[in-house]
Amino acid sequence: MNLIPYVNIKQGTKSVQRFSSGNVLALTQRPFAMAGFCIQNQDPQSGWFFHPDKPFLEGIRLTHQPSPWINDYGTFNMTVQADTLHDNPAAAWSGYRIDESVFRPDYLMVRILRARSKVELTPTERGAAVRITKESDLPTYFSLFPVRGNYTYEIGKDYVMGCTDGHSMDKAKDFKMYFAVKFPDGLDAKKVKLVGENGKPQAAAHIELVSKVTEIRIGISYISAEQALLAIEQDCGNKSFATLCDEAEDVWEEHLHRIEVSTDTEEEFETFYSCMYRVFLFPHKAYEVDKEGNRIHYCPFDGTAKPGVRYTDNGFWDTYRTVYPLFSLIARDEFAEMLEGFVNDYLEGGWLPRWLSIGEVGCMPSTLIDAVIAEAANDDIVSNEVLENALKGMINHANNEGPEPRFGRNGCLAYLKYGYVPRNLHKESVNLTLDAAYGDWCIAQVAKKLNKPKALVDEYMKRSKNYKNLFDKETGFMRGRDTEGKMAEDFDPCRWGIEYTEGSAWQASFAVQHDFEGLAELYGGVDKFLEKIDALFAEPPIYRVGGYGQEIHEMSEMAACDLGQFAISNQPSFHYPWIYAYFGQEEKCAYWLRKACEEYFSAEDDGFPGDEDNGTMAAWYIFACLGMYPLCPGKPMVKIKQMLVRDAKILGVPLVK
Repeated sequence: MNLIPYVNIKQGTKSVQRFSSGNVLALTQRPFAMAGFCIQNQDPQSGWFFHPDKPFLEGIRLTHQPSPWINDYGTFNMTVQADTLHDNPAAAWSGYRIDESVFRPDYLMVRILRARSKVELTPTERGAAVRITKESDLPTYFSLFPVRGNYTYEIGKDYVMGCTDGHSMDKAKDFKMYFAVKFPDGLDAKKVKLVGENGKPQAAAHIELVSKVTEIRIGISYISAEQALLAIEQDCGNKSFATLCDEAEDVWEEHLHRIEVSTDTEEEFETFYSCMYRVFLFPHKAYEVDKEGNRIHYCPFDGTAKPGVRYTDNGFWDTYRTVYPLFSLIARDEFAEMLEGFVNDYLEGGWLPRWLSIGEVGCMPSTLIDAVIAEAANDDIVSNEVLENALKGMINHANNEGPEPRFGRNGCLAYLKYGYVPRNLHKESVNLTLDAAYGDWCIAQVAKKLNKPKALVDEYMKRSKNYKNLFDKETGFMRGRDTEGKMAEDFDPCRWGIEYTEGSAWQASFAVQHDFEGLAELYGGVDKFLEKIDALFAEPPIYRVGGYGQEIHEMSEMAACDLGQFAISNQPSFHYPWIYAYFGQEEKCAYWLRKACEEYFSAEDDGFPGDEDNGTMAAWYIFACLGMYPLCPGKPMVKIKQMLVRDAKILGVPLVK
């Protein structure tokens, strides 16, 4: 049974900056590939450059964008023009018929009405194959447009080579993306028009298409022009467009079939497999293969090419919760390679990554890669050699401040001094403290796995109890303390920000995944603790803007879902139903899972209740359907007897409860 027809790659794309239904792109891309492709039909400088309801486009964009809040890098836009030739996409835009277009993971087809041309695209590992069919006798051009940064072009005998240095919020020394656009039937330089002289910024290129059908091959590299051309040779060779389409389809079918389910309705089936597609998009490969067959990668710390693998476009604050635990079940080899790449960042730059978008962004607090490493250790994903280096990186950021806020644990030295991060020294101090305590627990687990001295394990296990330093027994919430140990006199559990990240005390106080028994003791026992969780679900979804000073989209989305203070719209609340299951109350867990999944998830263009974030929300839905959840990455899954699907197979093995 083919599963691709049940995937809607536009799931979650119907979003705006003030309200997210996913905040994702409709990506035609191979799993974890270095290049994705998406229609551009909105402001190209914005992270929201595609909307599924707009029946016009400025072209098809090569994109690496991991989140609209981070924006894009190493990108360009391509389209087809006829008759009147424009030098910018804002003038070259055209209508297209949404209902006649094809949006699939492995294949994209649009008819550009103004140019009367059909454009088909199938993705490769580091580029794409494009086929353009002219449906008129008008003079027709294939156009390349800039998006961000400086662009230069050169013309070869059968290719146009481009280069851009555009990137966004990250730190990446001497970054460049080289892109080769190759015409297998040859290229007449006289029919190529470059806009702006070589070396000048914001250059565009137009290539006249002579044949009725023109096939194009695209390759990219972060290292050199030669590598971009080599990527085309490696990915495409002399294969036809149809063959490359078949290959992309086969790759996606294999990945989608790693979990096979049966459902009560076709709508549920479509939602499940649309989510399966989402979890295989990120992180992106950021390594290449040289002509000798060696794996090499651009290093953002010094701008050189180095040996080995690398991955990027991933925020661990989100993805540690669901994505990597799911990979430990269905993508173990890929997970191992990803972690090797993340550890290479530490070996080359001195710091394990936090939030990558080619280089380090560090836009969210804490070093939650600790949990990814603990998960890999618990499930025997990587070699001891990789784990040894990972542990060195974990211990480094657990005890040393980074050279700037985007690296390492924020508030690290204050945490070591006080046993918590003081609220008068750092914003989001509660989250910083709880995440550090969990990170310390992760260090202890990895150290134990590697048979490190008991004293080292005990040290970090002791530190992992630091969450207790912020517990306020009077209110039953985690609250910030200043350097004198005092909590703020005014307290409102529904006030967002200040001491909390993207939430209030309701969303932050129960992030003690590694020690729920200890947390329950603070409440006076399991029954009292579960009464507090009951109160969380019963409390109206009210919020006060607090430290943010204005409404942020996460507030609006929590209120729209109306699940109490269980903000399924954002990652910090993901584990709340599963706390019930952990303490034996499976029915309550199953009730809230079913309610959230049935009312707030679908395969539609507005199919997510908030930011999807690199596969995290899609993976949450998959786990809910399977009746299992990584409540604490680094420990075994929590399971319940009820599944939201009728039955399931994971890698061909029936899931038995």
